[in-house]
Amino acid sequence: MVKYAVGLPNVGEFGDPQVLTELGVAAEEHGWDGVFLWDHLLYHDREWPVVNPTVVLSAIAARTRRVRIGVLMTALPRRRVQTVAKETATLDLLSGGRLVVGAGLGSMDAEYAEFGEDPDLKVRAARLDEGLADLTRLWAELPPAPVQRPRIPVWCPGRWPVRAGFRRAVRWDGAMPTFRDYGQERGPVPAAEFARVVDFLGEQRGSLDGFDIALEGRAADGLVEAYAEAGMTWWVEAMGWWRGGVADARATITAGPPAR
Repeated sequence: MVKYAVGLPNVGEFGDPQVLTELGVAAEEHGWDGVFLWDHLLYHDREWPVVNPTVVLSAIAARTRRVRIGVLMTALPRRRVQTVAKETATLDLLSGGRLVVGAGLGSMDAEYAEFGEDPDLKVRAARLDEGLADLTRLWAELPPAPVQRPRIPVWCPGRWPVRAGFRRAVRWDGAMPTFRDYGQERGPVPAAEFARVVDFLGEQRGSLDGFDIALEGRAADGLVEAYAEAGMTWWVEAMGWWRGGVADARATITAGPPAR
Protein backbone atom coordinates (compact mmCIF):
# COMPACT_ATOMS: atom_id res chain seq x y z
CA MET A 1 0.00 0.00 0.00
CA VAL A 2 1.41 3.37 -1.02
CA LYS A 3 1.90 6.03 1.64
CA TYR A 4 1.70 9.75 0.97
CA ALA A 5 3.98 12.47 2.27
CA VAL A 6 4.55 16.17 1.72
CA GLY A 7 8.02 17.35 0.70
CA LEU A 8 8.93 20.83 1.93
CA PRO A 9 11.97 23.00 1.10
CA ASN A 10 13.82 24.71 3.96
CA VAL A 11 14.77 27.72 1.82
CA GLY A 12 13.23 30.90 0.42
CA GLU A 13 9.68 31.59 1.53
CA PHE A 14 9.73 28.12 3.12
CA GLY A 15 12.73 29.20 5.19
CA ASP A 16 10.54 30.02 8.17
CA PRO A 17 10.37 27.49 11.02
CA GLN A 18 6.88 28.54 12.06
CA VAL A 19 5.53 28.11 8.53
CA LEU A 20 7.12 24.69 8.15
CA THR A 21 5.83 23.55 11.52
CA GLU A 22 2.33 24.76 10.66
CA LEU A 23 2.43 22.86 7.36
CA GLY A 24 3.76 19.72 9.05
CA VAL A 25 1.00 19.74 11.65
CA ALA A 26 -1.60 20.37 8.93
CA ALA A 27 -0.32 17.35 7.02
CA GLU A 28 -1.13 15.07 9.95
CA GLU A 29 -4.51 16.71 10.48
CA HIS A 30 -5.48 16.18 6.84
CA GLY A 31 -4.50 12.53 6.49
CA TRP A 32 -0.98 12.54 5.07
CA ASP A 33 1.43 9.80 6.17
CA GLY A 34 4.71 11.72 6.22
CA VAL A 35 6.45 15.10 6.32
CA PHE A 36 9.90 15.34 4.76
CA LEU A 37 12.16 18.39 4.64
CA TRP A 38 15.13 19.42 2.50
CA ASP A 39 18.65 19.86 3.90
CA HIS A 40 20.56 23.02 2.91
CA LEU A 41 22.99 25.39 4.58
CA LEU A 42 22.64 28.01 1.85
CA TYR A 43 20.98 28.23 -1.55
CA HIS A 44 21.64 29.56 -5.04
CA ASP A 45 19.98 32.86 -4.19
CA ARG A 46 22.06 34.03 -1.24
CA GLU A 47 19.33 36.44 -0.13
CA TRP A 48 17.00 33.54 0.66
CA PRO A 49 16.66 32.47 4.31
CA VAL A 50 17.64 28.87 5.06
CA VAL A 51 16.52 27.16 8.28
CA ASN A 52 17.85 24.09 10.03
CA PRO A 53 15.67 21.07 9.15
CA THR A 54 16.55 19.08 12.28
CA VAL A 55 15.33 21.87 14.56
CA VAL A 56 12.13 22.21 12.53
CA LEU A 57 11.50 18.45 12.59
CA SER A 58 11.81 18.53 16.36
CA ALA A 59 8.97 21.05 16.50
CA ILE A 60 6.87 18.96 14.09
CA ALA A 61 7.58 15.78 16.07
CA ALA A 62 6.47 17.44 19.30
CA ARG A 63 3.17 18.56 17.79
CA THR A 64 2.22 15.39 15.90
CA ARG A 65 1.59 11.76 16.84
CA ARG A 66 1.29 9.76 13.63
CA VAL A 67 3.14 11.08 10.56
CA ARG A 68 6.56 9.80 9.56
CA ILE A 69 9.19 12.54 9.56
CA GLY A 70 12.61 12.90 7.99
CA VAL A 71 15.16 14.99 6.13
CA LEU A 72 15.44 14.01 2.46
CA MET A 73 18.27 14.03 2.01
CA THR A 74 20.75 14.87 4.78
CA ALA A 75 24.13 15.74 3.24
CA LEU A 76 25.96 13.41 5.62
CA PRO A 77 29.49 13.98 4.24
CA ARG A 78 29.47 17.60 5.44
CA ARG A 79 28.22 16.75 8.91
CA ARG A 80 29.84 15.33 12.05
CA VAL A 81 28.46 11.80 12.18
CA GLN A 82 28.47 11.66 15.99
CA THR A 83 26.27 14.76 16.07
CA VAL A 84 23.92 13.30 13.47
CA ALA A 85 23.74 10.06 15.47
CA LYS A 86 22.73 11.92 18.61
CA GLU A 87 20.27 14.19 16.77
CA THR A 88 18.55 11.32 14.98
CA ALA A 89 18.37 9.04 18.02
CA THR A 90 16.86 11.93 19.99
CA LEU A 91 14.36 12.68 17.22
CA ASP A 92 13.35 9.03 17.05
CA LEU A 93 12.71 9.07 20.79
CA LEU A 94 10.85 12.38 20.65
CA SER A 95 8.62 11.16 17.83
CA GLY A 96 7.98 7.73 19.29
CA GLY A 97 9.83 5.91 16.52
CA ARG A 98 8.62 7.83 13.46
CA LEU A 99 11.91 8.99 11.95
CA VAL A 100 13.33 8.13 8.53
CA VAL A 101 16.97 9.06 7.93
CA GLY A 102 17.75 10.04 4.37
CA ALA A 103 21.44 10.38 3.56
CA GLY A 104 23.09 11.53 0.35
CA LEU A 105 25.95 13.55 -1.14
CA GLY A 106 24.17 16.91 -1.25
CA SER A 107 23.29 18.78 -4.42
CA MET A 108 25.40 21.94 -4.00
CA ASP A 109 29.20 21.98 -4.19
CA ALA A 110 29.19 25.42 -2.55
CA GLU A 111 27.85 23.95 0.68
CA TYR A 112 31.16 22.13 0.94
CA ALA A 113 33.66 24.48 -0.68
CA GLU A 114 32.53 27.66 1.08
CA PHE A 115 32.99 26.03 4.48
CA GLY A 116 36.40 24.50 3.81
CA GLU A 117 35.16 21.02 2.87
CA ASP A 118 36.27 19.09 -0.22
CA PRO A 119 33.43 19.20 -2.80
CA ASP A 120 34.85 16.37 -4.94
CA LEU A 121 32.09 13.83 -5.55
CA LYS A 122 34.34 10.80 -5.07
CA VAL A 123 35.53 12.16 -1.74
CA ARG A 124 31.95 12.85 -0.71
CA ALA A 125 30.85 9.35 -1.76
CA ALA A 126 33.56 7.72 0.33
CA ARG A 127 32.66 9.90 3.31
CA LEU A 128 28.99 9.03 2.89
CA ASP A 129 29.66 5.29 3.02
CA GLU A 130 31.94 5.71 6.04
CA GLY A 131 29.41 7.98 7.70
CA LEU A 132 26.52 5.55 7.24
CA ALA A 133 28.53 2.72 8.76
CA ASP A 134 29.54 4.92 11.69
CA LEU A 135 26.00 6.21 12.13
CA THR A 136 24.46 2.78 12.59
CA ARG A 137 27.31 1.74 14.92
CA LEU A 138 26.83 4.83 17.08
CA TRP A 139 23.08 4.24 17.32
CA ALA A 140 23.92 0.91 18.94
CA GLU A 141 26.75 2.21 21.15
CA LEU A 142 25.62 5.62 22.42
CA PRO A 143 22.66 5.59 24.79
CA PRO A 144 19.85 6.33 24.59
CA ALA A 145 19.20 4.06 21.64
CA PRO A 146 16.59 4.89 19.00
CA VAL A 147 13.12 3.44 19.42
CA GLN A 148 13.11 1.61 16.08
CA ARG A 149 14.70 -1.80 15.67
CA PRO A 150 16.92 -3.05 14.21
CA ARG A 151 17.63 0.61 13.34
CA ILE A 152 16.05 3.82 12.14
CA PRO A 153 15.23 3.24 8.44
CA VAL A 154 17.90 4.66 6.14
CA TRP A 155 17.01 5.80 2.61
CA CYS A 156 19.57 6.84 0.01
CA PRO A 157 19.06 8.80 -3.21
CA GLY A 158 20.16 7.98 -6.72
CA ARG A 159 20.14 10.01 -9.93
CA TRP A 160 19.16 7.78 -12.83
CA PRO A 161 20.69 6.66 -15.17
CA VAL A 162 23.81 6.75 -12.93
CA ARG A 163 23.75 3.51 -10.95
CA ALA A 164 26.15 4.23 -8.06
CA GLY A 165 23.58 5.76 -5.71
CA PHE A 166 21.20 2.87 -6.23
CA ARG A 167 23.91 0.31 -5.52
CA ARG A 168 24.42 2.10 -2.21
CA ALA A 169 20.70 2.29 -1.49
CA VAL A 170 20.13 -1.47 -1.76
CA ARG A 171 22.46 -1.97 1.20
CA TRP A 172 20.04 0.01 3.35
CA ASP A 173 16.27 0.33 3.75
CA GLY A 174 15.02 2.48 0.90
CA ALA A 175 15.79 4.50 -2.22
CA MET A 176 14.59 7.83 -3.52
CA PRO A 177 15.24 8.13 -7.26
CA THR A 178 15.67 11.39 -9.12
CA PHE A 179 16.21 11.59 -12.86
CA ARG A 180 18.71 13.47 -14.96
CA ASP A 181 16.24 14.07 -17.76
CA TYR A 182 13.02 14.68 -15.79
CA GLY A 183 11.67 16.74 -12.92
CA GLN A 184 10.21 20.19 -12.20
CA GLU A 185 10.26 22.20 -15.46
CA ARG A 186 11.47 19.20 -17.49
CA GLY A 187 8.29 17.22 -16.93
CA PRO A 188 7.44 14.12 -14.88
CA VAL A 189 9.32 10.88 -15.30
CA PRO A 190 7.37 8.36 -17.41
CA ALA A 191 6.15 5.35 -15.45
CA ALA A 192 8.14 3.02 -17.71
CA GLU A 193 11.38 4.84 -16.88
CA PHE A 194 10.61 4.69 -13.17
CA ALA A 195 9.92 0.96 -13.56
CA ARG A 196 13.47 0.53 -14.93
CA VAL A 197 14.81 1.87 -11.65
CA VAL A 198 12.59 -0.46 -9.63
CA ASP A 199 13.77 -3.40 -11.72
CA PHE A 200 17.41 -2.44 -11.20
CA LEU A 201 16.91 -2.16 -7.43
CA GLY A 202 15.23 -5.56 -7.38
CA GLU A 203 18.04 -7.15 -9.37
CA GLN A 204 20.69 -5.66 -7.12
CA ARG A 205 18.94 -6.48 -3.87
CA GLY A 206 17.44 -9.83 -4.78
CA SER A 207 14.12 -8.93 -3.18
CA LEU A 208 12.29 -5.67 -2.54
CA ASP A 209 10.41 -7.03 0.46
CA GLY A 210 10.61 -4.51 3.28
CA PHE A 211 12.37 -2.00 1.03
CA ASP A 212 10.89 1.44 0.41
CA ILE A 213 11.02 3.28 -2.90
CA ALA A 214 9.99 6.92 -2.64
CA LEU A 215 9.27 9.20 -5.57
CA GLU A 216 8.72 12.96 -5.47
CA GLY A 217 6.50 14.85 -7.91
CA ARG A 218 3.08 16.41 -8.46
CA ALA A 219 -0.02 14.28 -8.19
CA ALA A 220 -1.69 16.63 -10.67
CA ASP A 221 0.46 15.07 -13.40
CA GLY A 222 -1.75 11.99 -13.12
CA LEU A 223 0.93 9.33 -12.76
CA VAL A 224 0.73 8.30 -9.09
CA GLU A 225 -1.28 5.14 -9.78
CA ALA A 226 1.10 4.06 -12.54
CA TYR A 227 4.11 4.64 -10.28
CA ALA A 228 2.44 2.58 -7.55
CA GLU A 229 1.86 -0.27 -9.98
CA ALA A 230 5.55 -0.12 -10.90
CA GLY A 231 6.64 -0.55 -7.28
CA MET A 232 6.59 2.84 -5.55
CA THR A 233 5.87 2.61 -1.80
CA TRP A 234 5.98 6.33 -0.88
CA TRP A 235 4.67 9.27 -2.88
CA VAL A 236 6.19 12.62 -1.85
CA GLU A 237 4.13 15.58 -3.04
CA ALA A 238 6.73 18.19 -4.00
CA MET A 239 6.06 21.65 -2.60
CA GLY A 240 8.05 24.70 -3.67
CA TRP A 241 8.24 28.21 -5.02
CA TRP A 242 8.06 26.83 -8.58
CA ARG A 243 4.46 25.67 -8.09
CA GLY A 244 2.85 28.47 -6.13
CA GLY A 245 4.89 28.67 -2.95
CA VAL A 246 3.56 28.45 0.59
CA ALA A 247 0.00 29.34 -0.40
CA ASP A 248 -0.19 26.45 -2.87
CA ALA A 249 1.47 24.10 -0.36
CA ARG A 250 -1.10 24.99 2.28
CA ALA A 251 -3.98 24.41 -0.14
CA THR A 252 -2.55 21.11 -1.39
CA ILE A 253 -1.95 19.82 2.13
CA THR A 254 -5.42 20.72 3.37
CA ALA A 255 -6.96 18.97 0.35
CA GLY A 256 -5.45 15.70 1.62
CA PRO A 257 -3.45 12.96 -0.11
CA PRO A 258 -4.20 12.34 -3.79
CA ALA A 259 -5.66 8.85 -3.39
CA ARG A 260 -7.95 9.56 -0.41
